[in-house]
Amino acid sequence: MIMGVDLETYSSVDLTKCGVRPYVEAPDFTILLIGYKVNSQPTKLIDLGSKGDTGLSPLLPEAESDIPLGDMKEFRRLLLDPAVIKTAYNAAFERNCLARYFNQPMPPEQWQCTMVQAATLGLPGTLAQVGAALGLEKQKMEEGKSLIQYFCKPTKAGVRHYPHDAPEKWELFRRYNIRDVDVETTIREKLSHWPRPQVEHDAWTLDQKINDRGVRLDKTLLEGALELDGIYTARLMDEARNLTGLDNPRSDAQLKKWLAERGVVTDSLDKKSIPPLLESAPDDITRRVLRLRQELGKTSVKKYEAMKRGLCRDGRVHNLLQFYGAGRTGRWAGRLVQVQNLPQNKISNLALARELICNREFDFLELYFGSPSFVLSQLIRTAFIPSEGHRFIIADYSAIEARVLAWLAGENWVLQEFYGEGLIYEATASMMFHVPKNDIKKGGPRADLRPKGKVATLACGYQGSVGALINMGALESGIPEGDLPGIVKRWRTANDRIVSFWYAVEDAAISAVQGEPSTLEHGLRFECDSDYLFITLPSGRRLAYYKPELKPEPKFNKLGLTYLGNGENKHYTRLKSYGGKLVENITQATARDCLRDAMAALESAGYRIVFHVHDEVVIDAPEGSGSLKEVQEIMGRPLRWAPGLPLRAAGFESTFYMKD
Repeated sequence: MIMGVDLETYSSVDLTKCGVRPYVEAPDFTILLIGYKVNSQPTKLIDLGSKGDTGLSPLLPEAESDIPLGDMKEFRRLLLDPAVIKTAYNAAFERNCLARYFNQPMPPEQWQCTMVQAATLGLPGTLAQVGAALGLEKQKMEEGKSLIQYFCKPTKAGVRHYPHDAPEKWELFRRYNIRDVDVETTIREKLSHWPRPQVEHDAWTLDQKINDRGVRLDKTLLEGALELDGIYTARLMDEARNLTGLDNPRSDAQLKKWLAERGVVTDSLDKKSIPPLLESAPDDITRRVLRLRQELGKTSVKKYEAMKRGLCRDGRVHNLLQFYGAGRTGRWAGRLVQVQNLPQNKISNLALARELICNREFDFLELYFGSPSFVLSQLIRTAFIPSEGHRFIIADYSAIEARVLAWLAGENWVLQEFYGEGLIYEATASMMFHVPKNDIKKGGPRADLRPKGKVATLACGYQGSVGALINMGALESGIPEGDLPGIVKRWRTANDRIVSFWYAVEDAAISAVQGEPSTLEHGLRFECDSDYLFITLPSGRRLAYYKPELKPEPKFNKLGLTYLGNGENKHYTRLKSYGGKLVENITQATARDCLRDAMAALESAGYRIVFHVHDEVVIDAPEGSGSLKEVQEIMGRPLRWAPGLPLRAAGFESTFYMKD
């Protein structure tokens, strides 16, 4: 038995900014409407909003409405029945809301998420977008946004609207809820032709458990960081006002005008624009104002603000990761605090810096470490701490993408390096420049070649050229721009099997769209089914490209692959792809599946993961239980579906999260 569920809720907490857990923990959180559909029965509605309405204005009597009435006893019985599969679009929201409302756990094993099902097939993110992409006869009602704004959120003045304030709107809102259930059901049934493997449902279940348990925050550090930022920002603003005479030195318009009066004209004041402006500044005052602008423009404190908004009653922050958030590859995406793009920590004594902030010794902190904004940026990671009586075990895969790419392409010299020392940057430079690897190691006579090997490894694997090298920091690492074309050429010569792999993958994808499926090494299969190009990965999971078409590429005198996907600003549009890009998708997706299976094995061994970042896991382990050695052993185990893939994990233990 399957029951589709959709809720309309009210809370004074901003769901987008704070996340679902603080949203449901608000004292005024409540469920307004419950729409549910059991198998093929008509969708029913439970109107809790009207029952809780204290207004005197008459509402449309339920007897006069043609909406089938639901029964709370029936719904609750079905909801708590383990044999009933519950489905929703973004099921994490419904799970959290219902768990809070009924004060009952909502085991994720009993749920399925239609949003994830859509993402696995390359469809866009929202219910409305998916319905439009699939061309459903019944679409999500356009009035929904304004109705949600009216009934589900307080006004800016803090006023809540009730059903009696607008009975006609409320009736429309009821129909909107019913329509959402019907649209979700239609999408689920339409996509059921391509079911997700059980291992993927298990991975989503584990993801929900990880998000449910959350990670503890150091509240003392968090509050100290925000206090320090307030003091430091006020000091900078006072100095900037004194130097410029401006009311708001943070205003782009005001500061641009002030700079122009001093002969410094600019269209932008973003962080990339400031360094050249500093070089052209006519005097010390202008330079100082520009440096103040640099400091005021640093955004590290926004991470702390996001932590504060997401902090829950249990002292933890939850739902930091979105399963299948990176829809093309199936990788996880960061949410709320965005743990996927935290600044690295480079100061040597993180523990001392943390202690000084916790003790509010701000003057000594600045004297010892320098700019407070720099220190705050360094300490963001360390705000995540283990549970009481626990420590973190932090482990990540070493050079996972380079390993997977070499394995997929059969680049044997790279695999041999990973079977051995694993010094891929030195080995790559050795192959490129025909210099012994030992000479390129740190302290060796040709250690200057290592940066070239590193940047080439990072930039060239997916058909990247000079632009990719620059984006990966080639110029910042001291490599002359004139050397870049030669580095690309040398890397491609040294990695001829990877180069061949780009073209083999592109040819296989184009042939599949033309009606000729094919299979490459490691079970990589390319085939079309209805509106999709599927690429079966070695793990058995499939990547999906919706509505593939071949378009002429006059520049290269060939046909190029296109498909529908999320482009700029998440606009669903037709995108181009090519061999290197497809190989990037396949490689990153395969690396993701390595992490998926490792996390399942770690959990089975009793290790509690609290979050993960790219190819790294953060485990909350009781003192005296478990070990880094065992975690590394589990992560490095050979995978049944990837024979010969050399996996290795490195890590450390810590009393706070950091980058080793």
